[in-house]
Amino acid sequence: MPEDLITVLATLGLYAGLVVSPGPGFALVSRLALSGARAEAFTCTLGFAVGATFYAVLSMTGLALMIQRMGSLVDLIQIAGGCYLVWFGLCAWGNKPAPEAERPTHTTNKAWRGFRTGLLVDLSNPKGIAFFVSLYAVAIPADTALWAKTAIVAGGFVLELGWYNMAAATLATPPAQRVYRRFAGVIERCIGTVLAAFGLRLIAEKTL
Repeated sequence: MPEDLITVLATLGLYAGLVVSPGPGFALVSRLALSGARAEAFTCTLGFAVGATFYAVLSMTGLALMIQRMGSLVDLIQIAGGCYLVWFGLCAWGNKPAPEAERPTHTTNKAWRGFRTGLLVDLSNPKGIAFFVSLYAVAIPADTALWAKTAIVAGGFVLELGWYNMAAATLATPPAQRVYRRFAGVIERCIGTVLAAFGLRLIAEKTL
């Protein structure tokens, strides 16, 4: 029992370090939250959490190792994910934020779009599989109890959702919105460049 608890805490501690590190997910949520797309930003974080949990379950059950052996499929997924990030980054460069009064009030479609975007961005990065396989291989002994493995998967979901939701909530505050409206063009281009750069790196790793 104490050993399993230590395993849970140690694994989630390592996982938290990954979640808070800068990446395309944080850039994407930042852009959505700053631009006033609150519904998209918060459901995008749910998409991240669901995608990461999916990979975590695959890794915990050993199925991720089978996927890793399908090299050509993994390459195609990574290239497709890179293209998606490049496209999203280019869209940010061409985005002209509308005044707050002109923004649409219907949030259902926007919420679904945010979830879909977050899920696609997370699933299209096969490095998620590699991370979970390596993390679980090192941090979780083979004889770890089922409750501890379940706690690790559930804890990872909460960490993903909590961190990105906190980031989205902070960047959606009135002070952050005022800064965004003042420097919208620069902010959009900076975030768009970051997203496109991540996408190009994913593509380059499999094509060069």
